[in-house]
Amino acid sequence: MKDIWSSMKNTVNRRSFVKNGLTAAGIGLLTQSPSIHAQERGDESGGHITRGDAALLRFAAAAEIIETDFWVQYNELAGIPDNEVPGGSGNPAYTAALAMLDADMAQYVHDNTDDENTHQAFLNAYLASKGAETVSLEPFRTLQGSTATGSSGKLRITNLMQLTLDTSWFTRYRSADNPDLDPTFTFPQAIPTLATGKHTAIPRTDDDTSDPNFLQAIANTAGFHFPTIEQGGNSLYPGMAQRASSVEVLRILISIGPTETMHFQTWADKAGNAPPLTAVDPVTKVSVTFPDLNSSPFGGPEFQTNLIMPEPCAFLNRKLPRCSVIRPTETKGIAMGVVNFLTAMGLFIGQPPAFDAFLRGLAQDADQARR
Repeated sequence: MKDIWSSMKNTVNRRSFVKNGLTAAGIGLLTQSPSIHAQERGDESGGHITRGDAALLRFAAAAEIIETDFWVQYNELAGIPDNEVPGGSGNPAYTAALAMLDADMAQYVHDNTDDENTHQAFLNAYLASKGAETVSLEPFRTLQGSTATGSSGKLRITNLMQLTLDTSWFTRYRSADNPDLDPTFTFPQAIPTLATGKHTAIPRTDDDTSDPNFLQAIANTAGFHFPTIEQGGNSLYPGMAQRASSVEVLRILISIGPTETMHFQTWADKAGNAPPLTAVDPVTKVSVTFPDLNSSPFGGPEFQTNLIMPEPCAFLNRKLPRCSVIRPTETKGIAMGVVNFLTAMGLFIGQPPAFDAFLRGLAQDADQARR
């Protein structure tokens, strides 16, 4: 992906690419307003916002659109389809397997989906109200999702069927170490087999629901994908907030950010209830093992699975007392870091190079924002 981006960057400017390439084909990814580019300072009286603040909110909107897309897929199969979150009709077998982690999973999936949808809708509406460019990823809604019972069958932006998950958040938030102070420190994976190979977090077809053990492995994978993804937003918003110029934009970022933390804490608690098992994907032959996380090499008072409060860690300076905080919250390169994180997860497998280039362009703009 990095080589693709470097090559494209050398040959075409992101804005001209969007304007002259996709727009020429009748597809508008960005709605451009020239006035935003002339603004160097925010207007707290309801006028324009700075280019940097607009870039921060555009990247946040894109991230929320991505989240909404995959949460809708989960809700169609194992949530509660209704007027708030329409689409799909539910998959009873998958819903039951996910309920092994918690009886309220269907409600939580529904509410998380609704939250992310409101975030992306608000952010784009706010940008439009300030005469700024808004974001749409609809041109990239080209991926085939699940065809199992319950799925709407509509095309997707994200791929939930070839995931590689970094579950080191489980040990990071139970540790006194902070990646902000030691970026090279390696936190152990809670589920090492999820960190290698490609795993599906939803039933791809009804065939995936025929083996109860494999179906539970799929549900367990989803259970760990939920906190893995939400801890990214947990760090993204405070990281970007440090770059905001407008007090109102700062207010938006620090108001949406804590809801991502609520999501992460909820899912971190539920993931610990995943039934221990080993299963082999009958299609890919990839094996996954979910160990008993209350046993060695974890277990004990610091690693029991019902711990959902962050352990105090070093913060800002190791000479200061330890403090319970979100981590990491380093602002440098935060947006590009999120793109790399999501890409490495396999969430965009099947998307064209143009999708990667577009996201990285948004991230680059956001990371260049200055207070």
